[in-house]
Amino acid sequence: MVRLINQKNYDKLGLLIKGFFGFQRHFTHIRNINYPELNSCIFALWHAHQFSLFGLEDKGHTNIMISNSADGEIVAMGVEMLGFKTVRGSTGRKGSITATKQLIERLQNNEFAAIMVDGPRGPARKVKGGIVRIAKNANVPIIPMIWYCPQKNFITLPSWDKMSSPIFACKILNIYGEPIYVDPNTYDEDEKPTIDKIQASLEDLEKRAPELYKEAKKNKLWKKK
Repeated sequence: MVRLINQKNYDKLGLLIKGFFGFQRHFTHIRNINYPELNSCIFALWHAHQFSLFGLEDKGHTNIMISNSADGEIVAMGVEMLGFKTVRGSTGRKGSITATKQLIERLQNNEFAAIMVDGPRGPARKVKGGIVRIAKNANVPIIPMIWYCPQKNFITLPSWDKMSSPIFACKILNIYGEPIYVDPNTYDEDEKPTIDKIQASLEDLEKRAPELYKEAKKNKLWKKK
């Protein structure tokens, strides 16, 4: 099978993704529920919801950790075009130490970060521990976040992570969980309770999303901005 993404064509694919983001942002109407009022935090989300970053309010001070792979290069082009900062590396692969240190420094300087917590290759919707260690060392809370839209043109792509994306006009809800704080005295081997909290919060947000969307629509939330 021919690999569609490789060094010969990822520049072209990157430009294509960049163009799509630039076009689609004019039609992607996101409203936030329970957006955190914090000086710094890490947004925790599934790979499937990575385009929910459209809805973050302070893009210029938000750092997205993206892998050094060719696929990551394409994603980086898109998110930088939208005004985000990027940190190249991964919490579980080569380059992770440098990327993690850089992200911690930025968080300590009152910036934000976003991490896809089910890792660079899954399994999908299973939280990995890298975000806990970063939050502990930076001394910032973790904010779980999801997005939701029942429209037919809010599609699910046939990828390993079942990534969702709007096509043309979509009214979308970004929903944020309560802050999860990490005890700075916690050892790495004791991080499971925090991982479980993040997992439970993300799953709870997804369960509540349809009802919250109905309420937002009833209150005409998309007409208030």
